[in-house]
Amino acid sequence: MPNRHARNSLGFLAPGKTRPQLKCANGTFRLNPSRLTYDALIPAVPLSEAPADDTGEQALLRAFRAVLTPLANLAVARGVHHRHLDELLRGAFVDAAREAHADVPTTRAVSRVSAATGLNRREVTRLLNSQTPETPRRSLATELFTRWLSDPSMQGDAGPRRVLPRHGGRPSFEDLAQSVTKDVHPRTLLQEMVRLGLVRHDEEADTVTLLRDSFVPTGDEPRMFGFLASNVGDHLAAAVANVLGPQPQHLEQAMFADQLSIESITRLSPVVREQWQSVLRHLAPAVQAMLDEDEAHDRVRNQRLRIGMYAFAGPMPVVQPAPAASNAADKPPPRRRRKE
Repeated sequence: MPNRHARNSLGFLAPGKTRPQLKCANGTFRLNPSRLTYDALIPAVPLSEAPADDTGEQALLRAFRAVLTPLANLAVARGVHHRHLDELLRGAFVDAAREAHADVPTTRAVSRVSAATGLNRREVTRLLNSQTPETPRRSLATELFTRWLSDPSMQGDAGPRRVLPRHGGRPSFEDLAQSVTKDVHPRTLLQEMVRLGLVRHDEEADTVTLLRDSFVPTGDEPRMFGFLASNVGDHLAAAVANVLGPQPQHLEQAMFADQLSIESITRLSPVVREQWQSVLRHLAPAVQAMLDEDEAHDRVRNQRLRIGMYAFAGPMPVVQPAPAASNAADKPPPRRRRKE
């Protein structure tokens, strides 16, 4: 007989009935139907619940494997061999150890980094003397695209204005481009945005039309890998800082569910995308206002901010059944000792 109170992975109970619950990555929330709000209750147990006898080290290694597996998939798909990633990992270890022991004099740094990473002193010296890769510069085209979507002067009744004259005062593409930078000519920025498929330039009418509401650089692998590094890198940095710090410093939450059909995933996808557009429309003007205020007050501007949202859907992992206990009847008979 089926269990009438069996909980599915989203936390709702089958008709029994109790108040439904929803699990997220750092808390369980109770849905109050009358107010349509969520009230924090108790820490949630992740779907991939660790064994009861799991140690902290085992849980940490499991986390490393979960993080590294998608990177390994990307490496195999793009023909990147282990030796290349091994070199990057060694360098990252040395950088992290050097940062953790920044107060150690240079003469003792090699020994301290070697002890912290397990790498020998010669290898640490080589890596410390290697050239640090340059930080990629910001993309003015994507910054202009974001400004078009978020600038209050660009907004109409149904969202951002889709068509702008190329020349003239506000609103025009030229004025918008110069609000982002005066070091690059608006015509150059327009050509780059056309190349990226973000806008279309009607030369006869001399207007610029916005083609998209989000920037996903399809067909431009270097830029896509740049987004991967920036977005996933900062997301992981936020999660690690929350784990290592005395209390969470950064917002880093997720809702998760399984036992969904592909039809439900297809219907939910546009809902999630619309939520991000709503977040962007509300947050981008607020962030721009802070940028303008900091510049106007000549404050020290040495902080950066990344706000994101992601959704992932895929097949549920197949759970292999535990091997059945061996039966005595299945065991082969004992070998008889021959008599001489």
